[in-house]
Amino acid sequence: MRHPRLSLIISTYNRPDLLTKALAGVALQTRLPDEVLIAADGSGNSTRVAVEIWAKTRPIPVKHLRQVDSGLRTTFILNKSVAGATGESLRFTDGDCVPHARYLEDHLAVAEPGFWVQARRSFVGERFVAQFEPGRTSVFRWMLTGRITGAAKGIRLPVPIVQRDTAQRGIIGCNLAVWRDDLLAINGFDEEYSGWGIGEDSDMGTRLYHLGRRRKFVYAHAIVYHLNHPTAPRDHVAKSLARLEETIRSGKIRCARGLDQYLQPQ
Repeated sequence: MRHPRLSLIISTYNRPDLLTKALAGVALQTRLPDEVLIAADGSGNSTRVAVEIWAKTRPIPVKHLRQVDSGLRTTFILNKSVAGATGESLRFTDGDCVPHARYLEDHLAVAEPGFWVQARRSFVGERFVAQFEPGRTSVFRWMLTGRITGAAKGIRLPVPIVQRDTAQRGIIGCNLAVWRDDLLAINGFDEEYSGWGIGEDSDMGTRLYHLGRRRKFVYAHAIVYHLNHPTAPRDHVAKSLARLEETIRSGKIRCARGLDQYLQPQ
């Protein structure tokens, strides 16, 4: 089976300093993506400049998608990015996450039709983020000194640990992979979720389960290092959790307000 065309989608919100480190990690990949889409949720001119500088030195297409800043509306810009992606296989991460150098290689190694992939993250302490340099910082040494926590999720082993399941635990949008056709089938991310909260990624994963797509829950491969920073207000958590519970209960596959509004007519 040939390798699928791979689109890497990176969501970001007003943190060009962190995005620059994430992109430095992308540049070090042993298997480069076929395209990179920067999904900028209202980010300003500094983000635009950071993306343009990085894109000038890349041998791959780089697309920068932006929307007006009206608070956190990640689901909106992710749907727009999926609509604009040309890959059959979509990898999602965040602009505050630095991928391991074999991140994309590892993701492709576990990719399989009928499954989506959820991999893990470890955490760079907030006061050490400025010193973290992709490709130069010794991750193992930083783990020993407590600068990076969650070591069980951040050490790459020769063989991945893979669990196949349909569980809710551990669904996070900063490190997952989905076939584009499967996202089309569930109508992408539900735009009823907005603001910082918990639920939009789990809602998407739940609807993939309802479609019949199980998860490959992967440890020790396809790792990212989350650059810790202050979190946004969590005013929407209760509403988001209630919406997620309804998706779980109803068994629905497609969301009403999602990806289809950005697709070009066939």
